[in-house]
Amino acid sequence: MSSIKQSMTTHVATVSPNQTIQEAAALMHQHNVGAIPVVDGGELKGMLTDRDIALRTTAQGRDGQTPVSHVMSTKVVSGNPDMSLEEASQLMAQHQIRRLPIVDQNHLVGIVALGDLAVDQRSNESAGAALSNISSQDNQ
Repeated sequence: MSSIKQSMTTHVATVSPNQTIQEAAALMHQHNVGAIPVVDGGELKGMLTDRDIALRTTAQGRDGQTPVSHVMSTKVVSGNPDMSLEEASQLMAQHQIRRLPIVDQNHLVGIVALGDLAVDQRSNESAGAALSNISSQDNQ
């Protein structure tokens, strides 16, 4: 079984809780990502998605100077670098998430997206099942 550390992205763009939504959105645009980990002192504190920005900032009349800490998701599901690709796929399906931050001793060391899992032949079936489960929840 392959471990997740072989498939994860290790150079992850991050924001701090006190940066603004505008700064976070600019980083997301620059790196062409829909989610960005929120990190303070190397520790994962939350995740900020484009959906968080739309629903918790724009839809509520907040401006781009709003701190990330006011709109980020703080209940973050994470994995560890030693878990298998199958375990990561199952965890992502169970929690209906498309991106899994990888944490070692409370510090962010990487991130895995569903697409990363699909590239590995051994996890294709698990990634497909995860995407199917996540997508069916999106339509409800």
